[in-house]
Amino acid sequence: MIVFTSTQTDLHGQAADMTTESKNRTRSGLSPLTAALGSALVAVLLLGLLAAVLDGRPAVVGALVGGGVTLAVFALGTGTVSLVARLVPAASLLVALMTYVLQLLVLALVVASIERADMGAATLSRGWFAAGVITVTLLWMAGQLVAATRQRIPVYTDSEADRLVDHPGGER
Repeated sequence: MIVFTSTQTDLHGQAADMTTESKNRTRSGLSPLTAALGSALVAVLLLGLLAAVLDGRPAVVGALVGGGVTLAVFALGTGTVSLVARLVPAASLLVALMTYVLQLLVLALVVASIERADMGAATLSRGWFAAGVITVTLLWMAGQLVAATRQRIPVYTDSEADRLVDHPGGER
């Protein structure tokens, strides 16, 4: 723990000690995965409710399938990258890039399989499907961005062994 102390005088000329301590906990708040998952899940449910009110059953199916598939793909990808970053930090960038490509591929395969299954407008609304994909994507990115910027991640660690030692003659 790092503690900086200094003595200053207050308005009445009295000495006042000021202490600044670093916190032991380096990460606080929600993890990016949890925040993104929560915001996107709420969006899928609200979009499904809106689709039910405005267009009926095919719209609800389209919104829930589009949002649900996108949510599952993003959650698995982010979970995988987080796990690799904890276990093998040197490989995390490579895994992140590969995961991004796989996420795009999976979403493209889902869209192609829906197209090949020849689901008509009576079964699934393609417009609401697209709305689900776009809404979840935007809210997923926003949720991760907000949670990541609120985390407290130290740039360096300060330990007794890492401190500079004064050299004879004052040079360093």
